[in-house]
Amino acid sequence: MLDAIQILQKYWKHDRFRKPQEQIIQSVLDGQDTFALMPTGGGKSICFQVPAMMQPGMALVISPLVALMKDQIDNLQKIDIKAISITGGLSTDEISDLLDNCQFGNYKFLYVSPERLQSDWILERIKNLRINLIAIDEAHCVSQWGHDFRPAYLKIATLKTLFPKVPFIALTASATPRVQEDIIEQLKLNKPIVFKKSFARENLAYMVYPTEDKLFLLGQILQKNPEPSIIYVRNRKSCVDTAAQLNAMGYRAVYYHGGLSRKDKEQNMNRWMDESTQVMVATNAFGMGIDKANVKTVVHIQLPDNLENYYQEAGRAGRNNQKAFAVLLTATSEIQTAKQQLLAMLPDKKFLLQVYLKLCSYFQVAYGEGIGEVFAFSLNTFCTKYNFPILKTYQALQFLDRQGVIGLSQEFSEKITLQFLIESREVIRYMSLNPADEEILLTILRTYPGVYDLPTALNPALIAKKSGAPESDVLALLEKWHKREMISLQSKNNDTQLIFHEIREDEKTINRVSRFLEMQNQRKIEQLDAVLAYATNHQHCKSEQLLEYFGEKGSQSCGMCSYCIQQKKGMDQEPNLTREILELLKSEKLSSRELQNRLGYEANDIIFALQTLLENEIISVQANSQYTLNK
Repeated sequence: MLDAIQILQKYWKHDRFRKPQEQIIQSVLDGQDTFALMPTGGGKSICFQVPAMMQPGMALVISPLVALMKDQIDNLQKIDIKAISITGGLSTDEISDLLDNCQFGNYKFLYVSPERLQSDWILERIKNLRINLIAIDEAHCVSQWGHDFRPAYLKIATLKTLFPKVPFIALTASATPRVQEDIIEQLKLNKPIVFKKSFARENLAYMVYPTEDKLFLLGQILQKNPEPSIIYVRNRKSCVDTAAQLNAMGYRAVYYHGGLSRKDKEQNMNRWMDESTQVMVATNAFGMGIDKANVKTVVHIQLPDNLENYYQEAGRAGRNNQKAFAVLLTATSEIQTAKQQLLAMLPDKKFLLQVYLKLCSYFQVAYGEGIGEVFAFSLNTFCTKYNFPILKTYQALQFLDRQGVIGLSQEFSEKITLQFLIESREVIRYMSLNPADEEILLTILRTYPGVYDLPTALNPALIAKKSGAPESDVLALLEKWHKREMISLQSKNNDTQLIFHEIREDEKTINRVSRFLEMQNQRKIEQLDAVLAYATNHQHCKSEQLLEYFGEKGSQSCGMCSYCIQQKKGMDQEPNLTREILELLKSEKLSSRELQNRLGYEANDIIFALQTLLENEIISVQANSQYTLNK
């Protein structure tokens, strides 16, 4: 049998392990339960893949994300290691065949989602396999205090009784001290050896810049650092819009989000990987398995959901150990409204029950029935029918999915995209000649102002509601315009499939899971508070703030974050700059860009001087991003 280094060299082509990979592997080989907390990019998968390859039998890997499983299996198969996964959408016969392959096909890795472990017959089949270790990836999902809790993970502990002599290894890249303790308790790990790699990234400078002109500052950042960059945004529309704006400014940018076709994802990814384009604008759908070593800058232009996700996404910069930057751009307006927007999105028990009851009515599921039934589902049509807010309903359905009450087969996405091929004056002429079509056409133009410029996702149910026309009329009109070559129209066959995993029991179903809902909502509020504290605290080192959040106390100032740089410059410059800004604002209102052009200071110096003046209520910022003196 090859030793660990030989396995690493043979399959992964590395000459040595990173700290503390070798010690973790030895712990697993010694039969010890093991907990590994390693920041993103630290090489967690090696820690269970190498010991699995060193022993007879196979590893059982429990992972919450289909994309993560697929990525790891693809990577294993590329190096001629046999791996297989059991995910959603497979029939009982297909799963049975896959498990037969595991038993007789010399496979080394079986990946399963935690929900699959809730089926007793699957557990019974797994019990008969020769399992040499059990790895729990993204183990923070086990904890009720983690940022991505899934109750199905709690079932993993039953594997302890089925495999009492098989070592468990729990791995995560982001867990606060409370989450770490909870993981160990929930998995019933037996005196685990705990390995924690510091969250400190000595080559990564964390920058927080308050600005009301994000696009201008973003352009300056990209100009100063022309190497590969990632810009993270909150949604698909921001993704497309930001990439278009950057291209218009002369920066080469592509975008990536969950609604793109596989072909477009690969094409955009390849352009960014081979550096024919500088910038990848992306939602959090981008990043799984991405290991581009020379990313110089990761910029978040909107507040992240939590510091766990922010740390992981920011950590995609500087993996070549060269100096890199993790930048967060904030605006006063979004800081002020963030909590209000979050609270408006969080479903309470009453709303959850409403959504569940309407869902059952929508599909005509009778009380005591429904288990195993599958339906095609459109979130937009459902919300339009019952006048539900889309984001809040999405959160409620996601929660029911995580609780195992229902299953959602894929992301919600619009079914139709269109773009006008004729000029606006031709559209006006068409309306004058076809008055019967005017109301629907005007509704589309008002709802989707970018429809002339690029293919735009369209919600026919919403257009029907706003225009007062039946949805069938909207669809017929779109088809007519397409045939006349007025628009390009793409109809995607990608409605979500919704599966009922339990029988309908109304209040009984919701009462059972509602305590998890209350905890989840409280956790999201606490996490947003931590994000806001990070974004607005300009009195401490940014690296120290992050490390403290993850339980690392007493660290030293990093010397290169936005706070530390301002401290290094000293106070000599600040009074002069502040005085010059106030002098200009006495006579007129100016934006940060205008102040920079007038005064000739660097953008960062202007921004921090303005922030000091705002915090002391000497100036105010207006809706048009101009600053004015307070009276």
